[in-house]
Amino acid sequence: MKKEFDLSLYLVTDRPLAGERDIEWIVEEAVKGGATIVQLREKDCSTSTFVDLARRLKERLINYNIPLIINDRIDIALAVDAEGVHIGQSDMPYDIARQLLGPDKIIGLSVENMEEVEKANLLDVDYIGISPVFSTPTKTDTAQPFGLDGTREAMKISNHRAVAIGGMNQETIEDVMKCGVEGVAVVSAIVAAQSPYNAAIKLKEIITKTRCK
Repeated sequence: MKKEFDLSLYLVTDRPLAGERDIEWIVEEAVKGGATIVQLREKDCSTSTFVDLARRLKERLINYNIPLIINDRIDIALAVDAEGVHIGQSDMPYDIARQLLGPDKIIGLSVENMEEVEKANLLDVDYIGISPVFSTPTKTDTAQPFGLDGTREAMKISNHRAVAIGGMNQETIEDVMKCGVEGVAVVSAIVAAQSPYNAAIKLKEIITKTRCK
């Protein structure tokens, strides 16, 4: 049976942004500060390194009951028994990913325009990632940004829970949350912060206050 999961403060890792700091430490500090789900994204490392890092992160996150999501790589998710994967439009097709992972794993799908939002309604994905809401230097291979109006419109037509991706920080997330998304996917606002713990606390406070309005 699939576990309940909270999308509100969705941390996406980025080792180059971490500099010399240990990504495991950053993730754990962020979780202590309020991150509710963690996606391990690795684009430039070997499979063995990816597996090793994913296994170590999963061991840490178990202590906090926080799901580990693997970006793109179904094989890595299976190897470490991660809670799920996040796939893009050019990655493995959703139906094959579901067949490989089974019914109890979380699968998130990035959508980059309204047509993809509508097509996602035909799939039983667990959430969609509206990407990007704003342009961001951490992910340059993206489509035209949705903006606030586009995000609001996407939420009107989507049947799925959604997390907003791209340009999420303390200045933007309140307005984005008001568009109807369940959470925000944060990269540099936590990974590059001097204190990932304090950054996560501040972001979570904004999210919580916005939800209560």
